[in-house]
Amino acid sequence: MFGWGIGVQAQSDFPNRSVRMINPYTPGGSVDLVGRALAAGLSEIWGHQVIVDNRPGAGTMIGTEIVVRAEPDGYTMLCTSSTIAILSSMYKNMRFDPARDLSAVALAAVSPFMLVVNSGLPARSVQELIALAKAQPGQITGASSGVGTTNHLTLEMFKAMSRIDLLHVPYKGGAPAISDLAGGQVKVHFNTPGTLMPLVTAGKLRALAMTSAKRADFAPDLPTVAESGVPGFEATVWYGIYGPKTLPRRFLQRWTEAINRYMKTPQAQAHWRRAYMIGGGGTSGEFTDFHKRETGRWSAVVKAAGIEPQ
Repeated sequence: MFGWGIGVQAQSDFPNRSVRMINPYTPGGSVDLVGRALAAGLSEIWGHQVIVDNRPGAGTMIGTEIVVRAEPDGYTMLCTSSTIAILSSMYKNMRFDPARDLSAVALAAVSPFMLVVNSGLPARSVQELIALAKAQPGQITGASSGVGTTNHLTLEMFKAMSRIDLLHVPYKGGAPAISDLAGGQVKVHFNTPGTLMPLVTAGKLRALAMTSAKRADFAPDLPTVAESGVPGFEATVWYGIYGPKTLPRRFLQRWTEAINRYMKTPQAQAHWRRAYMIGGGGTSGEFTDFHKRETGRWSAVVKAAGIEPQ
């Protein structure tokens, strides 16, 4: 189909028709970078098309709930970001619990965030941004992909740890936030290098720092937030595949086997390098444990930032 040379597996009971992968964000964001690459690879492996279906809204809960309520047959799955580990801390009256009502299938990829500002903002370092924000409390706008998303909480963690007041402006996804950031309607943003680097290269955005614990190999001259005056600061965004809670083990295994097979291909490894990400894989059990740890970590961030669940 794509000429990748992966080869089509011998068909069994799954899949025998096209598969839908729900993306609970708007098109064009980092989840699309992950989901569409994975969908193409799995389509090649299985010989049946995996279709990415964007269903944004309500802080990713609309798309996520589609999968929670879906038939547990492996044909409606979720590709989402680490926001999935934040939902239960941000919303009091959710109709579902991600840990209880979804099956964690596999980690897809991990990426640091990049802290960027609109090129018109007179801040060329993290310290200059902090000084500017302290001189103009509540006046500098910080965009996020939506209330309760990973980059929203990363922004809140940055505000708390640097003791500044930025005006949070939530969007319905990363793409519209980045569009307004480039246009100057908002000034500060955390997002993945894969989505921001083209605008940084074009001079519309200015990169100030990375949120990883160490400098990134692909941007060794760009300091971390932690080494730029906010010691201990660290945040990453990750992406994973989930299914309905009662997904039979044979279908779950078909997904994990195919994901791990795709991750080993040169095409997948080249894609993650281009997207400034690290490819995932592993077992469902490993991803379930990882999800639990991340849920606890972001819950602590919500409490420390004084964010009231909605």
